[in-house]
Amino acid sequence: MIDRIAYTAMTGAKHTMGQLGNTAHNMANVHTPGFREMVTAFRAVPLEGEQSDSRAFVVDSTPTAMFNPGPIETTDNPFDFAIQGGGFFAVRRADGSEAYTRNGRFFRDEAGILKIGRDIAVVGDSGNVIVPTGAELEMNRDGTVWVRENGEQTLNQIGQIKLVNPNIRDLVRAEDGLFELPKDQPPAQPDPSVRVVQGSYETSNVSTAASMVQMINQQRMFELNMKMITTAEQNARQSNMLMTASNF
Repeated sequence: MIDRIAYTAMTGAKHTMGQLGNTAHNMANVHTPGFREMVTAFRAVPLEGEQSDSRAFVVDSTPTAMFNPGPIETTDNPFDFAIQGGGFFAVRRADGSEAYTRNGRFFRDEAGILKIGRDIAVVGDSGNVIVPTGAELEMNRDGTVWVRENGEQTLNQIGQIKLVNPNIRDLVRAEDGLFELPKDQPPAQPDPSVRVVQGSYETSNVSTAASMVQMINQQRMFELNMKMITTAEQNARQSNMLMTASNF
């Protein structure tokens, strides 16, 4: 009986530590543009015995994300973009794989390529979106990109960024923080209904206050499980002493 209590508490403490790690990760990304809160769910798995279930262990499921929108920050920076409603920006990694993000803080690299990171380029309708040096950038709500060069009055279209709106249940968070579809699925198709606003970007959807409350509750749960383990050890020690004394 005692070992059952100890093992049950041990699994609870182990997975609560994982929850604490996720909460700390969320708090570390509270200022990361477009970041989606990481959520881990737990479920109880009974250990089946010959006659009845003897105990239940805690098993964590695959971490998921909260896809509710984050606050919009207005900057008036022509390279900042925010998606209104559902949808994602399509980006391409250095290895050629496509991923999806709500991070709309774009920049132009030395070659003029529109990017969100050193090796992460924004996907256009014909490859990379290249902005000429010194050109003024404008973007329509449908993601069409225009530039005005050398003080000209006319705008020239240079491409259209890829905006997608896949089923969020299919999205998996990769190690680099970007979302992607399973390997057995093709890349998401462009969605003409996704709308973009220039001069703003979406911030993280993590609530600092809520995360602090979660962390406090998780720390208390961890301490409770550790106390249960200590109590089980003490009970086992006392039981051994009683059994030893009864043999005399």
